[in-house]
Amino acid sequence: MKYLYNFLIRYLLLFIPISLIYFIFSPITIYGSYYLIYFLKPSIIGNIITVNGIPFTFIDACIAAYAYYLIWFLSLTAKDVKIKTRVKLILIGFLLILLMNYFRISLLIYLTVKYGFDAFNIVHMFFWKFLSWFYVALVWIILVKFYRVKSIPLYDDFKYLWKKSLFKKK
Repeated sequence: MKYLYNFLIRYLLLFIPISLIYFIFSPITIYGSYYLIYFLKPSIIGNIITVNGIPFTFIDACIAAYAYYLIWFLSLTAKDVKIKTRVKLILIGFLLILLMNYFRISLLIYLTVKYGFDAFNIVHMFFWKFLSWFYVALVWIILVKFYRVKSIPLYDDFKYLWKKSLFKKK
């Protein structure tokens, strides 16, 4: 019964709206980025940071909400992980994604100011198309290794439930 209760709580938590992640991480990302590039003398109005007359508008994709959600999802669907370890997986995973996002945004702004929009486009596409999902996967792998998570997200839960179900062949 304890497993079923744990399972239900974990899987209900998966239904947090992505808008909540945007709500939490938009100001953290925008203002954190602003302070990281403070040496460039930026100004900020709403979701736009301006440096040397160049406006950088933060759209939803800049926040990387789906990267946070993927860590959230993987952490919650890993079976047999203690609550303390699960919280660490989520918090450290979120922190690593946030730090990479700060690095990415600061680099993009610096390159644009120094070398123009061509440099921005090349580096932005590299991060967006190639590095972002690889980085999230790498974060998950590091967390799994460090915290010795043995469970395969989703699979181990459903394998266990199948064994306990009426559908299992006897």
